[in-house]
Amino acid sequence: MTEEFVKELTDQSITRIDENTQKLVTCLDELEEAETWKRPNQHSNSVGNIILHLCGNMRQYAISSLGNIKDTRERDKEFSADGGYSKSELLKKLSDTVEQAKNIIKNISEAELLRKRQVQGFTHSGIGIIVHVTEHYSYHTGQIIFWTKLLKDKDLGFYANINLNAKNEI
Repeated sequence: MTEEFVKELTDQSITRIDENTQKLVTCLDELEEAETWKRPNQHSNSVGNIILHLCGNMRQYAISSLGNIKDTRERDKEFSADGGYSKSELLKKLSDTVEQAKNIIKNISEAELLRKRQVQGFTHSGIGIIVHVTEHYSYHTGQIIFWTKLLKDKDLGFYANINLNAKNEI
């Protein structure tokens, strides 16, 4: 049972991360370069800031903590940036980070899943870190989707070929 649980946990996490990465690619494809760094107001972040933040968070939690690699994150810089990366550079940075994190998640041992560690001042098990990384990535993907829809006034078609009114089978 434990081996099946570990595989299901990691597979489901990676599936959600992959789905959200594709949504982020769609959003970046829709945005003009200047829109990538546009902030809705002084208390909000641009798409560029959020992508830098996703990379920083995933690197700190999944890559550094689960992968036992030195933590070099500079969180404040993720939010203070007002450019410096093109859309393609942001996407490359995101893709590279996601692939590295997924590789660590795919290959994590049961002992590392259960081991408690300190990350960003919080205590998490490896399982908790995988859950955090997955939900954090989804949360900010939703922000980018919302901001893209607001800027472009269009349906992004994520579920165009799926009947979302289908009833559950029991």
